[in-house]
Amino acid sequence: MDTGYRFLEPEALARVKNLSLVARGVVEGFISGLHASPYKGFSIEFAEHREYVPGDDPRHLDYKMLARTERLYIKQYEEETNMRVQILLDTSGSMNYRHSAKITKLEYGCYLTAILSYLMIRQQDSVGLTTFDTEIRLDMPPRGSARHFNEMMRQLEAIQPGGETDISQTLHRLANRFKRRCLIVLISDLYDDPEEVMRGLHHFRHRRHEVIVFHVFDKAELELPFKDTIAFHDLETDERIQIDPAYIREAYLEQIREFTETYRRQCAESQIDYIMTDTSVPYDFMLSRYLAKRNRL
Repeated sequence: MDTGYRFLEPEALARVKNLSLVARGVVEGFISGLHASPYKGFSIEFAEHREYVPGDDPRHLDYKMLARTERLYIKQYEEETNMRVQILLDTSGSMNYRHSAKITKLEYGCYLTAILSYLMIRQQDSVGLTTFDTEIRLDMPPRGSARHFNEMMRQLEAIQPGGETDISQTLHRLANRFKRRCLIVLISDLYDDPEEVMRGLHHFRHRRHEVIVFHVFDKAELELPFKDTIAFHDLETDERIQIDPAYIREAYLEQIREFTETYRRQCAESQIDYIMTDTSVPYDFMLSRYLAKRNRL
């Protein structure tokens, strides 16, 4: 089966079809089932239509749409969603790195974004997408319709890597904009000052958002497998420097361990889910393991 979209692979969808992403706290939504909600009825503000699926209450069918299109649609209102999910995808130059893996970190992030979005729409939640480097390049608010999902998949295919990154300031700007509680999913290599990035993530937690961080590396960044003197190229600043890997390997690996451990420790202290992965790990297997563990907890 061909989904028609590059980052939506049928084999990966089959592996996660029985999984769900459940909110840990109360979410500002309506539909009963997966998530606890503080709302007890429909908002009066109409938002959009979505296609009818078996199990929907027929009282909310739009019969005018049925007459015009001969298809069944449900009226959705502003509060009629289990969970609002906003995926923040880092598209800076460093995300375009690839050593021996088949895909770059950015492509890995796109695959992960696609499969997460599919899960959200399938469980009748809403999902949005924000891409950024030093600036916000794309900002699609959460929606739950098939049309919105298809547009997200098209936008993923059009993404181009940017230049430098400013993760912390981007997080602060976005935290001030999201008024309603939602689930924030950050996909990034987090190449910024960890203390500043954590301040940005704390901003989301302060505003009562739930946060998941997928920290994506290329395996070479974790192991420094190079043997001969090579020219390292900074994909964000375009700077180049000649280095003997044997001379710096021990110090480099210690810095990487400290870098990731800082994020792991501070995320745990802030009740933020932190998942470190690299592009050699199939994204669907990584996600399946994480969701299974999360749902058990």
